[in-house]
Amino acid sequence: MAEIIWKDRKRPFLGLPWSFTKYELTDQKLIINKGFLNVSEEEVRLYRFVDVTMTQTLGQRILGVGNLHCETNDRSSGNFVIELIKNPRQVKELLSDAVEAERDRKRVSVREFMADMDDDADVDADGMHDDIHE
Repeated sequence: MAEIIWKDRKRPFLGLPWSFTKYELTDQKLIINKGFLNVSEEEVRLYRFVDVTMTQTLGQRILGVGNLHCETNDRSSGNFVIELIKNPRQVKELLSDAVEAERDRKRVSVREFMADMDDDADVDADGMHDDIHE
């Protein structure tokens, strides 16, 4: 059974969790549940994350919420935003640490990961992503 590391709701009104969007981070995946009458659930395996960036407007900083912009190589989810969550900097660190731990557990290297992102790309010895132009 997967261990729950963090969970929260989107907080669209004055930082209050009055939303039907719920986020749950386990040691293996991020699960996003949306909706009340029509419900959708999306999950992204942690080893598929490429980058996580935090953003906060002034108003969001005052309310203690922010957004995490997630870049993945998951074909169905692609890139997405974890919106209006409490303590976004701490959650970003939790997510980053969980991603690294899952990559280690699965023995997935960044180099392999970057090569899978784009069929028209080349990866150099440092694991950097270089586009090939003909």
